[in-house]
Amino acid sequence: MSNRAEETNGPEDVDAAFEAIVAGLRREGSAPEWPESPEAAAKAAEAPESTEAERTPRPDRAATVEKDAPPSRPPAPPEEDEGHYEPPEPPPLPPMRRTTVASLALIALGVLLFFVHGLIGMLWSTAFPLGLLLISGGIGWLVVNMRKGPPPDSGWDDGAQV
Repeated sequence: MSNRAEETNGPEDVDAAFEAIVAGLRREGSAPEWPESPEAAAKAAEAPESTEAERTPRPDRAATVEKDAPPSRPPAPPEEDEGHYEPPEPPPLPPMRRTTVASLALIALGVLLFFVHGLIGMLWSTAFPLGLLLISGGIGWLVVNMRKGPPPDSGWDDGAQV
């Protein structure tokens, strides 16, 4: 069997290749040094400790910074209902066509036959198939009369058609 390193034409010793890359970056000075590394610890030991006088802010310098700073504005009061979205009112439903009303009436009549066939004196054996026919006919009529294209007032660009 072949090694994966040989298949990818990569170096056999990955750790040595990584160390070579890191050494090259350190020579250029662009590699960060971690505090735990021995080199960083040696640099920290060589650096002189800052004195108390260096750590305290000088009053004349603080005054200069305050003079140069732009005047601060009081924060603006937050707006009420920030981030709350209220959608616009939906457009009104278009008026139903006569064929739509007729097919909905057929569906309602079929459902009525299923539930109240005894009140009108019809046997279940007659009401059941007649109700199924009425419901199926109403649904079929709705499907056949669906609008097939864009509204006539939509203009020349009808958008994406799927």
